[in-house]
Amino acid sequence: ARVRAAAPASPRAPSTRLYAAPAAAPPAEPETADLPTNADPELVAIRHSTSHIMALAVKRVYDNAVQVTIGPWIENGFYYDFYRDDGEAIADGDLKKIKKEMDRIIKANYPIIREVLPRSEARERLLAEGETFKVEVLDGIKDEEEISFYRIGDEWWDLCAGPHVESTGAISPKAVALESVAGAYWRGDETREMLTRVYGTAWPAAWQLKEHKRRVEEAKKRDHRLLGKKLDLFSIQEEAGGGLCFWHPRGARIRGIMEQTWKDEHEAGGYELLYTPHIANVDLWKTSGHFDFYQEGMFDQMDVEKEQYQLKPMNCPFHCLVYKDQLRSYRDLPFRWAELGTVYRYERSGTLQGLMRVRGFTQDDAHIFCTPEQLEDEIVMVLELTQKILTRFGFADYELMLSTRPDKAVGSDEIWDTATAALRGALERKGWAFGVDEGGGAFYGPKIDLKIKDALGRQWQCSTVQCDFNLPERFDLNYRDAEGGSSRPIMVHRAIFGSLERFFAILLESVGGDLPLWLAPTQLRLLPVTDGAREYCADVAARARRRGLRVEVDPGKERLNKQIRNAEQQRVPLMCVVGEAEVATDELSVRARGRGDLGAVGVDALFGLLDGLDDVVDLDASGFVVKPKEEAA
Repeated sequence: ARVRAAAPASPRAPSTRLYAAPAAAPPAEPETADLPTNADPELVAIRHSTSHIMALAVKRVYDNAVQVTIGPWIENGFYYDFYRDDGEAIADGDLKKIKKEMDRIIKANYPIIREVLPRSEARERLLAEGETFKVEVLDGIKDEEEISFYRIGDEWWDLCAGPHVESTGAISPKAVALESVAGAYWRGDETREMLTRVYGTAWPAAWQLKEHKRRVEEAKKRDHRLLGKKLDLFSIQEEAGGGLCFWHPRGARIRGIMEQTWKDEHEAGGYELLYTPHIANVDLWKTSGHFDFYQEGMFDQMDVEKEQYQLKPMNCPFHCLVYKDQLRSYRDLPFRWAELGTVYRYERSGTLQGLMRVRGFTQDDAHIFCTPEQLEDEIVMVLELTQKILTRFGFADYELMLSTRPDKAVGSDEIWDTATAALRGALERKGWAFGVDEGGGAFYGPKIDLKIKDALGRQWQCSTVQCDFNLPERFDLNYRDAEGGSSRPIMVHRAIFGSLERFFAILLESVGGDLPLWLAPTQLRLLPVTDGAREYCADVAARARRRGLRVEVDPGKERLNKQIRNAEQQRVPLMCVVGEAEVATDELSVRARGRGDLGAVGVDALFGLLDGLDDVVDLDASGFVVKPKEEAA
């Protein structure tokens, strides 16, 4: 696997000013080049500075009758949220005017200067300018933190931690684009003001913007929601409610293969499978702490015989109960328990997005209960299993981040040091580069996050490995140690797909719907040219199914060219034309996706070639014989 270190998460990015590099020359084939990511602090500075330039441009276009709220950098660019004094939204048609004003600001090459102010003076300045939203941001900054502003020349300044480039002229206007506008509630609160969010993107060089735009257009074609409809894989039935996935037969076949592959690899890796309920008494979630700390992400409780029950948002408390069901000894550890557990989480309707964000989804959850001495070896095994499964699905380029103890945390210094050293040691034993997000761990333990890279160069957070010192304490989990005393196990949460639904969407978009042969819902479609060939096709299909192949027979109501086109549109990897000649010789004329007509070959010979074959690109057609095409009368 190709592995790269991740940049620290944005809240902990440095606040020093950075400088934009000279525009890089485009490679010979920019469409095949890697684009920089926010792992590059210089790109972060470019994007953050561009968002400030946009904010100043908006101020100018609307004669300062607009409040500037928050404007972070994001994965492929930046955004800024604005509130117009007249309550109107910023129109999409105004983006051209805003971009022209941005170009003027860049050309003027204003310096971008950092200032630090006392909290009281900062508050007075914001109130004097009528920036009430910024006052709320200021009030949320901890007393011990520095209050910094960045100003563009002498005209405009903003409460900001940085980083920024040295001057507006360090930005290339040809590498900047404003992309869209959207509505957004202040702080995500539906009871607060509706703001206008303006999205943009910025790059060091113009060719990178061009490549980014190409990828955006390609991503639109590959949208899993469009492919899901076109290929009849899944649907979201609004009659049943938003955010709930219905898997259609073809999609269910793919999901079944994903699940079986996952189960086989886990059982081979020493895991045992669990099945746990979908609901539980709400007291369980109070014991785990989810009711107190995660209630906004949980559905309302239901009354059952004067007790309250809760749809599960997590699987981990159930695994804790299984552990606690018996007395455990250090000789029993480690336990590796895995579950494809469906969970339910409340998401606002406006945040739902196909399979990427839903209200009911299946986590590929696993929990390991081990001793501190076993932890590093267990983490190595988790990383190896993660690599094996992700590679099987075509993802071999990863970005890794080790996140360490935050200011507020449970557990002793000793156990934090032991667990962090185990995570670090496991990554080093794998020889994988990784970034360190100091203070970015969860309050209950350090973690490793892994991002995969798809065919369009987009990164997706899927896999995670998290140590947990909290749940063993809350559930009073123990084991009898070697000295006969009672000790707490370390609990490790880990997921590889993250969720089946979201991983399926990422995979579908990455391959553009062209799933490899081993994963395709229909591997082979038989295309009868004549009515007399249909009975033979039915016999061949039965033989194929006995060999474990997923095969369909076209109804044969269309002419051959139409049958082929239909199969190609449905992304079937192999099509086999069957006419009188094939029936007479017990052969099939084979057409492969991306390779065209390969020729004719015996049925059993073809099945033998397909046995264990991952994709049609690897199909050995050297023994195929080209025959004249037949067409239906």
